[in-house]
Amino acid sequence: MQDASIKDVVKEKYGQAALRVVTGQGNACCGSSPGSISSCADPITSNLYSQTEQGELPDTAVLASLGCGNPTALAELRPGETVLDLGSGGGIDVLLSAKRVGPTGKAYGLDMTDEMLALARENQQKAGVANVEFLKGEIEHIPLPDSSVDVIISNCVINLSADKDSVLREAFRVLKPGGRFAVSDVVTRGAIPPEVRQSVLAWVGCIAGALDETEYISKLHAAGFEQASIEPTRIYKVEDAREFLSGQGLDVDALAEQVDGKFLSGFIRATKPASCCAPGCCA
Repeated sequence: MQDASIKDVVKEKYGQAALRVVTGQGNACCGSSPGSISSCADPITSNLYSQTEQGELPDTAVLASLGCGNPTALAELRPGETVLDLGSGGGIDVLLSAKRVGPTGKAYGLDMTDEMLALARENQQKAGVANVEFLKGEIEHIPLPDSSVDVIISNCVINLSADKDSVLREAFRVLKPGGRFAVSDVVTRGAIPPEVRQSVLAWVGCIAGALDETEYISKLHAAGFEQASIEPTRIYKVEDAREFLSGQGLDVDALAEQVDGKFLSGFIRATKPASCCAPGCCA
């Protein structure tokens, strides 16, 4: 599919997810009845945040979460830092980041979906957090200056992009020298059936667009990053595969065994060199 077509499908799905939360129809992650995110049956998005973290935020921020990890818990954010969340959705990771960097720091959220941006800004008001700014834009074209951010986080969004090289180059550009790339994402391990790769619904469900873990590392290095690594946080087995392939228009029984253990959520780390002359790195 063309990049524009994928973006249109992603916008539609995530816009509908935001509206489900706003109208009280349930979790964005699985469209279930209203309740805590821990009640979501989706094996990718469920049970990612502690009860303490959920208690710090408006219910609508928690219910709107569509992530596959908890990057704010793993990124080791420090007071005074500037953080950017790529594909910030309803704002859960931005609001948690803002609390961690404190009043002398700042957290940006970037999203291309109007409904999610509206929900995120409403959640910011409910949370009473001042050191937050939500920006409209695409993660392939980040609307921030070179070397302006200490840490980039993201939660199961980069896999949705059809141009991941541009995303990583842009992330490298806006990071300060020595800045940290610390994202949660779905990656693959080994060959994936073409039926899954070709399904738009599976792409929007964070499956088909996932990179192989070795390719992800290679792309990070090509963008200029160093010290790139992937730490698995969840490895999805055949039972999980049946769950996230259901309703995708695929032959679940035929495919579940073929993807058993080949999809995983991982925490992906990399660092922009403290001094270099790559694009966006030096004046």
